[in-house]
Amino acid sequence: MAAKKSLKKNLTLFDVFAISTGAMFSSGFFLLPGLATAQSGPAAILAYLIAGLLILPAMFSKAELATAMPRAGGTYYFLDRSLGPLVGTIGGLGTWLALVFKSAFALIGMGAYLVLFVELPMKPVAIGLTVAFTLLNIFGAKESSGLQRILVVTLIGVLTFFIIAGLIKVNFLGWSTIKTNQLQPFMPFGAESILTTVGLVFVSYAGLTKVASVAEEVQNPDRNIPLGMFLSLLTATVIYVVGVFIMVSVLDPVQLRSDLTPVATAASEILGWMPYNFGIVIIVVAAIAAFASTGNAGIMSASRYPLAMARDRLISSTFSSIGRFGTPVSGILVSSGFMILSILIFSEQGVAKLASAFQLLVFGFINLSVIIMRESKIESYVPGYKSPFYPWTQIIGILTALVLIPELGLLSILFTLGIVGVGMLWYFLYSNKRVAREGAIFHIFSRLGKYRYDGLDEELRVVLKDKGVSDELPFEQLIGTSRVLDIDEPVSYEIVVQRAAQIMSDSVPLPPEIINRNFLGGSVYGLTPVSRHTAMPHFRDGDIEQPCLLIARVKHGVEIAKSQEDSGEKETVYAIIFLVSPEDQPGEHLKILSNLASRVDEDQFLDEWRSAESINELKEALLHHERYLSLTVDNHHYTRNWIGEKIRDLEMETLIIFIYRDGRIITPSGNTQLRENDRLTITGEPQAIKTLADEYFGEGREWPI
Repeated sequence: MAAKKSLKKNLTLFDVFAISTGAMFSSGFFLLPGLATAQSGPAAILAYLIAGLLILPAMFSKAELATAMPRAGGTYYFLDRSLGPLVGTIGGLGTWLALVFKSAFALIGMGAYLVLFVELPMKPVAIGLTVAFTLLNIFGAKESSGLQRILVVTLIGVLTFFIIAGLIKVNFLGWSTIKTNQLQPFMPFGAESILTTVGLVFVSYAGLTKVASVAEEVQNPDRNIPLGMFLSLLTATVIYVVGVFIMVSVLDPVQLRSDLTPVATAASEILGWMPYNFGIVIIVVAAIAAFASTGNAGIMSASRYPLAMARDRLISSTFSSIGRFGTPVSGILVSSGFMILSILIFSEQGVAKLASAFQLLVFGFINLSVIIMRESKIESYVPGYKSPFYPWTQIIGILTALVLIPELGLLSILFTLGIVGVGMLWYFLYSNKRVAREGAIFHIFSRLGKYRYDGLDEELRVVLKDKGVSDELPFEQLIGTSRVLDIDEPVSYEIVVQRAAQIMSDSVPLPPEIINRNFLGGSVYGLTPVSRHTAMPHFRDGDIEQPCLLIARVKHGVEIAKSQEDSGEKETVYAIIFLVSPEDQPGEHLKILSNLASRVDEDQFLDEWRSAESINELKEALLHHERYLSLTVDNHHYTRNWIGEKIRDLEMETLIIFIYRDGRIITPSGNTQLRENDRLTITGEPQAIKTLADEYFGEGREWPI
């Protein structure tokens, strides 16, 4: 069938929790506490808490964007559709690299814990693990997420035991002793060191939003993505803050600052009562589970970025293919290759800082994206979850990024600027000539109307269909639900208006005489657009709640004045389209008129209109252009596979906007089940429509558009 080969929706709420949680509990807990205390001493405890709070705006914003646009590529897709393909290219490339670095850092840490028992070189072990997780991810997201569940359950279980035992140990040592010996001075390197440490450990929480890149594979994303992320952050913050407090309380400060396995060292103090060093053994098992889950989730998430960017033609189409196991093999291989390269080149702390710097910049952009999408007023932007305290949450998130990035040092800033430069260079040399798309930002600035990308609204409608949401389609649903007058006898314009007013009075809270007077008044004063044998009488009223449309075909035509300036000049019209809209929606009213006018101006419109043989064909005549297609579900085409299927289960890049069935028109939802002989009116991107038509009518053959 003419459809993209989609990623399967295999991920549940627990999978969302497992991916987010597993991506956080690796380096952040098992490696970074030593590096963090080296920078800020016991105040590292506070730094972890602050970082957990500062991630909230990014979490809220990503949850909103992911439920509005659950597509592979997460951050890239959000930035591209809100700020445009240039920022999308930079954000996609940078976030992909940040994920690669974060995952590489985790696997280096896994090697550090393994050598506690087996004398093996850390980096070769990390490379071997990368290869193993690469193969696992190629075999499928379901298999990969299944392992993720096991790893996270093991991890949380052991860490819960570690924290309970640690708090018992702290209580045994006595608060006054710990306060005097371990927590004083609390800020040995000054208050400013906390800000630097927050920037360092911020990467510990960055894994929280990884799940957005696999949102396309999440079942019921409106519920599972925000809830899974919230539960994950709550779990992580408690374990981070309490766990680091325990490590600071029981370990020698000087030893902790140079320790790359601080949890194992703390376990030897807390769980020393267990025989055969079993306490250390279970902590090492937990560490291995944590690093493995981060490496596994990292490859899974990172590989979706090349897939999404290739779909949009920003990089080679090679990366857009889905393998036989339903996974983006090319994206997995290139992500794993760069992970191996970063393992070989960078130090542990260098990788952490590089990942943190760009992640902060991207989080700033993500918060800006929510503001752009909200203010763009795109009707099809319908998030299943909305960020609280808008826009102050997003403003705080943007300011957080601006404050923390400089604290990470010159190398991190240069790296971030380098990624921005490389992204810009790639976009202008390769991508720019391959895309004809702009972000939602141009919907805000109407004075830049020539850059506005109306295809974005249609694309988001397809996203809504995939979610199974019955969204509001202001233009198409108006056409599909409109009443129709098909007049065969000679009549005057006044008679047509009178009949239309009588019919529309059943749908709007206005008497026929008021509707009639408003429509006729527009023609008297030259306010009714008349062009190419079509008239569009219209008005707005404060008592109207929803736009209402009636289309009339007058086969013999009626005469109407073209404009107030040319009141003596009349034009014969065969199509009269009546529109009534709410008083408080002038923008929507004008948008509907604009859509109608653009169709009427097409050369083939009048011929299709006058030759239409049914009410359905009259409505389709108002939609036919390169973004629309009509076809019938039958046993003679590949559409035989659609019979009995729900619309939400069809793997389509297009959107069914209405169905003509048994002489009536149905406005479908995701749960609508298709039947044989259903005539579908479909909208989508021109290339997707062409692909669908080629499949249905035969490639290279003419088809009705």
